[in-house]
Amino acid sequence: MKRAGLAWPAFSNGHVKEVPMGEKTVQYKGTNQKRSEFIWGWLFLLPTMIGLIILNIIPIFQTIYQSFFKTGAFGKGNVFIGFDNYTKMFQDASVWQALLNTFKYAIVEVPFSIIIAIVLAVLLNRKMRGRTIYRTIYFLPMVAAPAAVAMVWRWLYNSEFGLLNHLLNSIGLKSVNWISNPNIAYISIAVVGIWSVIGYNMVLFLAGLQEIPRDYYEAAEIDGASGVKQFFHITLPLISPTMFFVSVTRIIGALQVFDTIYMMLDKTNPAFAKTQSLVYLFYKYSFLESNKGYGSAIVMLLLLVIMLITVIQMICQKKWVNYN
Repeated sequence: MKRAGLAWPAFSNGHVKEVPMGEKTVQYKGTNQKRSEFIWGWLFLLPTMIGLIILNIIPIFQTIYQSFFKTGAFGKGNVFIGFDNYTKMFQDASVWQALLNTFKYAIVEVPFSIIIAIVLAVLLNRKMRGRTIYRTIYFLPMVAAPAAVAMVWRWLYNSEFGLLNHLLNSIGLKSVNWISNPNIAYISIAVVGIWSVIGYNMVLFLAGLQEIPRDYYEAAEIDGASGVKQFFHITLPLISPTMFFVSVTRIIGALQVFDTIYMMLDKTNPAFAKTQSLVYLFYKYSFLESNKGYGSAIVMLLLLVIMLITVIQMICQKKWVNYN
């Protein structure tokens, strides 16, 4: 393009080309900056990628490979047995019971932890005295050691001298076998999981709430919308991406539950068979019985279940997640 006898640079697809200007040539090297950004971008990503490959990708393939072998004592004497571990697993009643226990735990823990976290985030997102202190208190369980948390709750649930039963007895109610009754033990353990992750979920929802422009609420107030209507028609749709992220991560975390069950229940507990998870079975066969092949097959079942649920969530999120 020429103007007042001068030649202006011509752009094509975002790149600057050489344009003659009389007898001189002006050269722009915009591609050098893009090349530098590309190289530096990969350099920053490289440590994370190396960590993912070493700590996640390679172990997955090693687990798949190990699931086709029968491992001897101390991990020696691997014998290729094909799909025998998977055949044994599908015929093992304890595996299916553990899968059912894992689902029951997730069904209780995930919805309640998300709902309570949303309510707390909305309440603590308002201007109020001591807001920072309350946020810190709710987040403290997340930074506490899982073993210490499990031991404290095990004492609270104790059927003889636990605090919960002491409170029930003080109002004339009978003691409850919180973690030894097979019918309610998984609920008691799920309560511990809910208490532990509420703070983390709350922080994520607070971040999502603070991204919502205040103008929406002001316009709703002018139109006469109540607080409840604002919550369901403004807050929930606009934090739906955060809800989707939290639901995906929490389901994955709930299906991998292990430490709470391991620390709170022992093998002599009457409710142990109704609460052990798939990850506990993996630990049992891989490290207690030195049968890493069978343990790997159990982990592959859990991986398949998690992948299937995640894919379903990815498909369904198109119908309820609002990214606009």
